Amino acid sequence: MFKFRKKTLISFLIFVFLLLSLCSFIPSIRRPLLNIFRFPLSVLTVIRKEIGGLVFYHRNLLQSEKLKEEVYLLQKKLNDTTEVYLENTRLKKLLSFKTSIPYRVIAARVIGRDPSNWSSTIIIDKGSDSGIKKGFVSISFLGLVGRVIEVSSSTSKIILLSDSALCVSAIIQRSRQEGLVCGSLGGLLIMKYLTKESDIRVNDAVITSGLTDVYPKGLLIGRVTNINEEFSGLTRYAVVKPAVDFLGLEEVLIIIP
Repeated sequence: MFKFRKKTLISFLIFVFLLLSLCSFIPSIRRPLLNIFRFPLSVLTVIRKEIGGLVFYHRNLLQSEKLKEEVYLLQKKLNDTTEVYLENTRLKKLLSFKTSIPYRVIAARVIGRDPSNWSSTIIIDKGSDSGIKKGFVSISFLGLVGRVIEVSSSTSKIILLSDSALCVSAIIQRSRQEGLVCGSLGGLLIMKYLTKESDIRVNDAVITSGLTDVYPKGLLIGRVTNINEEFSGLTRYAVVKPAVDFLGLEEVLIIIP
């Protein structure tokens, strides 16, 4: 049986050799012969690929896991680099603002929020050991942030301007119209006690008036987005969009009187 198979294989190889020789010397039969062998060759190619895939499955699996780990490490490195860049950009702006204002200030990082009052208070990493006291005003390079309400040796809690319990005397920067700005539940600010004849427009900048002792004059509070009449019809109020993104605060300055 072995000899028969060997002779058959030899005969087949001779037959194939002769066909290839005919293709070389007789161009007219080259295309028909190629069409005959195209399908078997394509089947053999598919079978070879499948066998190769099975043979190298384990190796390919290890390579895939290694590539996934490398992609994860590269993504982590990119995220870390981006975070450092953004932090450096914020700190650079904060430092530039710190050197340009006429107040003595202490820089601090936001390290937490009060779970019971998430959107209205923040906790910073500086306290009485750094010279911070209750009542001190907090700002950022964008504008007024709020006021310190609790102090420990190493941390402080700040009530944000968006809290409805906090109000500050303010003026319209353009017209010098006075009013009282308070926080609201929706996160926007409300400027109250505006007369019907008050000169106020949408997009006017609102700043601290300095009439409240603890708040220095000229701190940016926000910009007017809407103006409405009170229910009584005797006065008006303005809706003010804060200059500071209170939910995105990561660093602040505390003004030392």
